[in-house]
Amino acid sequence: MLQFTRTQTVLILLTILFGAYFSAPNFFPKVLGEDGKATSEFVKVPGFVNGSRVTLGLDLQGGSYLLLDVNTDKVVRNRMTSGLQDVRTTLRGRTADGTRRITVDGAQGVAMADDVITVRVQNQADYEEALKRLKEMAKPIVNGLGGSARDFVVEGDGTAAITLTMTPEAKATFARDAVTASIDGIRRRIDSLGTTEPLIRPQGTDRIIIEVPGDDNPQRLKDLLAEQGELSFHLADLSVSVEEALNGKLPPNRLLLPMVEGGYIVVEKNAYITGDMVRDASASPDSDGGGWQVNFSFDQRGTIRMRKMTTENIGRIFAINLDGKVISAPRMQTPIISGSGRITGNFEPQESQDLAVLIKSGALPAELTVIEQRSVGADLGADSIRAGAIALGIGFIAVFIYMVLVYGRFGVYADLALIANLILLLGALSVLGATLTLPGIAGIVLTVGMAVDANVLIFERIKEELRLGKGAVKATEAGYGKAWSAIIDANITTFLACAIMFFLGAGPVRGFAVTLGIGVITSVFTAYVLTRLMAGGYVLKHRPAKLAL
Repeated sequence: MLQFTRTQTVLILLTILFGAYFSAPNFFPKVLGEDGKATSEFVKVPGFVNGSRVTLGLDLQGGSYLLLDVNTDKVVRNRMTSGLQDVRTTLRGRTADGTRRITVDGAQGVAMADDVITVRVQNQADYEEALKRLKEMAKPIVNGLGGSARDFVVEGDGTAAITLTMTPEAKATFARDAVTASIDGIRRRIDSLGTTEPLIRPQGTDRIIIEVPGDDNPQRLKDLLAEQGELSFHLADLSVSVEEALNGKLPPNRLLLPMVEGGYIVVEKNAYITGDMVRDASASPDSDGGGWQVNFSFDQRGTIRMRKMTTENIGRIFAINLDGKVISAPRMQTPIISGSGRITGNFEPQESQDLAVLIKSGALPAELTVIEQRSVGADLGADSIRAGAIALGIGFIAVFIYMVLVYGRFGVYADLALIANLILLLGALSVLGATLTLPGIAGIVLTVGMAVDANVLIFERIKEELRLGKGAVKATEAGYGKAWSAIIDANITTFLACAIMFFLGAGPVRGFAVTLGIGVITSVFTAYVLTRLMAGGYVLKHRPAKLAL
C-alpha cells in the first residue's frame, strides 16, 4: 500500500502541477497590454496570467444589485387575448380543411372577461360542431410537477353558450415560463455591456435578483431594462392616410405607430404574432447578394400564425413593433410555412445585428418593475476579503504549528499536503469560472480544518499500531489502511450535504456548497494519497527503528 509505481508518482505530481498552473493567474494583476496579454507595471508576468480566474462575488468586489418584479398577470392577460384570437380563427373555419364558418350571436358573440372566454353560437345546429372544435383547440401543457393539463377547460350549456376557462395549472406554467424567459432576455442585455459573470436568478414565483460584480452604476442597469422589449407583428393598413391619422381620424381597431427610421405607419390593432412566439433571431449576409439580412424563427404557435398571415396576405406589409415603435416593415413576398423567415433590406452588418438582437431580446414576455436597487461599495468587499484572508491565515498558521508540534515529520507532510490542497482547490474554482463569495471563503477556511482531519485519523491510527509493537513500515501501512473507511465515510456524508445545499439552495448557499464540495475531493486526494506518497517513501527508504509520533 505504501509503494507507488513511477507512473502513479508522476500522475500525482502532474495533478499538483496542473492545479498550480490553473491557480497561478489569480496571483497576478489582470492588466491588458496592447498585445492583449496581461502585463504589470512592476513585474514581468507569464503569458498565461490571462487564463481562467476566480471571479469575486458582489459581496467581495462590490457591484450593483437589483430586485425586479415580473408582471405575470399581464402575461396571463396576453395569453387570454391570444386565446381569444384562436377561438375566432377556429370558428371561422378553413376552406382547405373543409370546415365551414360558424356564426356567433352578434358583436358580443365572442367575449372575454378576466380568465373566461364566452362564445354564443347563433344557430343551434352549429352548437355541437363549435363545442367539438373548441375542445380540440385547447392545448395540453406540462405543469411544474411533471404532470399534464390543458390550458383551457371548455364547457357548454347544451344550447348556445360555450365557456373556455384558463386553468390554474396554465396560469402557473405561463407565469413560470415568463420568469424563465425574462431571465434569459435580461442576461442577453446585461452581457451586451461586457460585464463579468452577472448573477441572475429567480426569487419566489414572480421576482428576479440581478447581481453584477464590479459594476457600480445600478441606474445604468435599470435604464437598460426599462425597455420592456414587447414585440408584436401587425398587418399594415395602407388604406388609411397617415396625415388623417395624425389629425385624429383613425378608424376603429387601428394603431398609428412611429417608425424607427422616421415617419409613421397605420397598422391593425390586433397582433398576429407576439414576442413570446419568437424562438430565435440572427444576422447573416443576404442570400440574394448585397447587404445583410435578419433570420428569425418561431415556436409552434408562431409558425401556425405566420403561415396563415403570409399565405392570406401576399403583397401586404407587416410591421414589427417593439415597445411601440416599428423597427421594420417588410413586404410579404412569399408564404412563410416553415416557421422561419428572413427580413431583407440591404442592411449594414451592425444594423442587422442590432435588429436581430432587438427581435430576439424582444421576446421578454413580461413587464419588469424595479423594487430595490443598490450599489455595494468596493470598500465593503475589501473589508470582507481582508477579514476572510485573516481568518484563513490564522487558521492556516495554527494548523501548521499544531501538526508539526504533535506529529513531527509526518506533521510536515500533512502541512505540505495542506498547501497542495489549497492550490488544487483554487485551480478547480478557476477552471470552473466559479464566483467566490464570502460564504465561499468560509468554505475554504472549513476545508483547511477538514484537510488535516484525515491526517489526524491516520497518524493516531499509526500511533496505536506502534503501541502494539509493530515496526515503522507495518504501522504506517496499517494506519493508512485502517483509517480509510472512516475517512471515506466522513467525506461522503459531507459531500452529500454539499450536493443537497447546491440543488436546494440559492446564491451564497450554493457558492458555499461548491467550494466545500471541491474541498472535500481535494482533501481526500492530498490527505490520503499525497501524504501516503511522502510518508511511505520516507519509511520505506530509511526504515527508522522508531517514529516520532
